[in-house]
Amino acid sequence: MTAYLLAEIDIHDATTYERYRARTPELVARFGGRFLVRGGAPEWLEGRGAGRLVVIAFPSREAARRFWQSPEYRELAELRHAAAQSRVVLLDGIE
Repeated sequence: MTAYLLAEIDIHDATTYERYRARTPELVARFGGRFLVRGGAPEWLEGRGAGRLVVIAFPSREAARRFWQSPEYRELAELRHAAAQSRVVLLDGIE
């Protein structure tokens, strides 16, 4: 079953975040993931959220966890932590 990694990201250091953003697509793809949403200008219809939203589809929850826990991603996550406040959740799809 497809699993989705959803992230709300508030960037405070654009230069460092760009280093993170530039390196993630290849790594996501290596774990079978693909970006469905990657940034853009969110139009909040109710409530208030982050400045940047990201949705990545993985073939399974296990594939998403392998990506998230991989040494390669843990290294990249340090850049994200230095550049932004993030909230990240992993959800199962319905198909």
